[in-house]
Amino acid sequence: MALEIERKYLVDTLLWRPHGAGVLYRQGYLSSVKERVVRVRIAGDRGSLTIKGTTTGLTRLEFEYAIPLEDASVLLDRLCERPLIEKTRYRESFAGRSWEIDVFHGDNDGLVVAEIELPKATDAIVLPPWAGAEVSNDPRYFNSNLIAHPYKHWRGNRASPSS
Repeated sequence: MALEIERKYLVDTLLWRPHGAGVLYRQGYLSSVKERVVRVRIAGDRGSLTIKGTTTGLTRLEFEYAIPLEDASVLLDRLCERPLIEKTRYRESFAGRSWEIDVFHGDNDGLVVAEIELPKATDAIVLPPWAGAEVSNDPRYFNSNLIAHPYKHWRGNRASPSS
């Protein structure tokens, strides 16, 4: 059984800048209901299909499979819910752990989120100086929810990176 244990933080863009080239991600959802999401993704030149269960705390079931790039492209263009999520992902190390920083584009432009996957939900982490408010349990920041409620429409309901 595959489990995803993930913590998510807003990024203070005054303190963080990319240290290398990012990878463009284009992703959409065949299903984005609370009980399960089915995601199609193109990351650079790779396609994948991912099924995720309901999040409980910081944990949820996750199954990810490589699929042909051409299949992923057709699924994104013809079957996925709109709008698609587009972002550039950067990977950085801090205090011996790997962080993924997502800079969103399109309807979610301005949103920058850092994620860290952990072996156990109880694992302690050292936060980088650019990691702001934790949003792990705020469903607005789930990529699957950014389709129906894009960041550009949040206005006064945004968490501050330093909250």
